[in-house]
Amino acid sequence: MRFLHGCLAAVAAICLAVSANAFDTSARGAYVVDMGTGTVLLSKNADMRLPPASMSKLMTLYVAFEAVRDGRLSLDERLPVSRHAMSYGGSTMFLDTTDRVRVEDLLRGIIVLSGNDACAVIAEALSPDGTEAGFARYMTQRAQAMGMTNSVFKNASGWPAEGHVMSMRDLALLARHIIEDFPEFYEMFAEREYRFDGRAPSNIYNRNPLLGLGIGADGLKTGHTQAAGYGLVGSAVQGERRVIFAVTGLDSAAQRARESEAIVNWAFRQFARKTVLRAGETVAEAPVWMGAAAQVGLAPAEDIETLLPVLDAERLAAEVVYTGPIRAPVARGDVLAELVLSPEGLPEMRVPLVATEAVAQGGFTTRLRMVAERLLERLQEVPEGAS
Repeated sequence: MRFLHGCLAAVAAICLAVSANAFDTSARGAYVVDMGTGTVLLSKNADMRLPPASMSKLMTLYVAFEAVRDGRLSLDERLPVSRHAMSYGGSTMFLDTTDRVRVEDLLRGIIVLSGNDACAVIAEALSPDGTEAGFARYMTQRAQAMGMTNSVFKNASGWPAEGHVMSMRDLALLARHIIEDFPEFYEMFAEREYRFDGRAPSNIYNRNPLLGLGIGADGLKTGHTQAAGYGLVGSAVQGERRVIFAVTGLDSAAQRARESEAIVNWAFRQFARKTVLRAGETVAEAPVWMGAAAQVGLAPAEDIETLLPVLDAERLAAEVVYTGPIRAPVARGDVLAELVLSPEGLPEMRVPLVATEAVAQGGFTTRLRMVAERLLERLQEVPEGAS
């Protein structure tokens, strides 16, 4: 049963939303989310499995960060370079089999230089069977456990391989995990250049086109192959807000730069963070069956914050959904309902509502009266077809 309580008219009247024009992206797949509120601002083919190119290096980095945190790797540990790792082309650190490279250098080599060879060195060190393929299988299992259900890895670097896929939603989720779980490493993603022992002067600059533009960008990873097109998993922070996005399938590095900058500016300029309701603020009342009180108040347990568009003000559609009447006894804080908020042009937001007070089970007289009222209601119901 769905109930929209009359009290919500007042809530909707004070919660002004706005209709924001959706961002018209040229990307084949795109996903933009406000990290603080979890509000999805843009979703285009977000769950489509697409070749991620070097953006999948973020998963290799996440597994490596976990290994350092858990003590299975140390930043000063030196790892050998196999013939397999040295054989990679594309963007590399120009490693060879005579090298033993510090883990910290390898991490920076992946983040800043997008080193395919560095990914293979890390992979072979952490693989359950010592091979990059074994590490890729582990990456897939780990990603699935983290909720990245559209991610399958065939290697550690995103080198083109049949069946090596990720979705834009998965990439954004992975970015969020890196930012939240490993703040001590996240600073590396903002580094604009890294000169590894001077051997690769042609590959010292971070390919992220947003770094240094003054828009708060501080990560994370670009990607490009012929099959994938140009992509970027990015994040930017302005004030108390952080936005994460993933795009792919763009035609050129220049288009990637323009599109990514436009997305960041749109996300920050066209939306504002608002407190819709305060914790404990009653928004509706629900009838209680067999209770010492006839109704119980419904309120959010925590402040409700969301993003709302900032132009062309419209009313924020809101309703309370619950199965009722609520059966007594009710304890204060029991989750009894959901508040469904529907900002114009954004996905709906569902927030649990809890009982504002306890309602004991009614005594014998209360129960007798309620049963009598219910019987009377049934007797007064007109049978279907009766005149």
